[in-house]
Amino acid sequence: MRPQLQEPVLDRAMALARVGGDLELLKEIAALFLDEYPRELENMHKALATGDAKTLEHSAHGLKGSVANFGARAAVDAAFQLEQFGRAHKLDQVPPALAALEQTLACLHTELSSI
Repeated sequence: MRPQLQEPVLDRAMALARVGGDLELLKEIAALFLDEYPRELENMHKALATGDAKTLEHSAHGLKGSVANFGARAAVDAAFQLEQFGRAHKLDQVPPALAALEQTLACLHTELSSI
């Protein structure tokens, strides 16, 4: 069962605007994102496990940029928080933030899959 957030994570109008209204292009970008983001999450988990704050920061930054393309504000905010924790070497604060990002991405996944 996928977690549910109170409001849609995907801003369809913004996402479509970013690709010039080309729905097929949006579908292609969404498919690429859905294929790639689990690797970034895995990188963040590994970085946390090994105490690698720089990799955590880098992975969160990249993911932040990707989700911004979909107008996914909650995911952008969650990734930004992880990026900041990595930059500040505050790895003890990462687990709940990473769980929040995963929940948001699960909802985004569902929404992107339905495009």
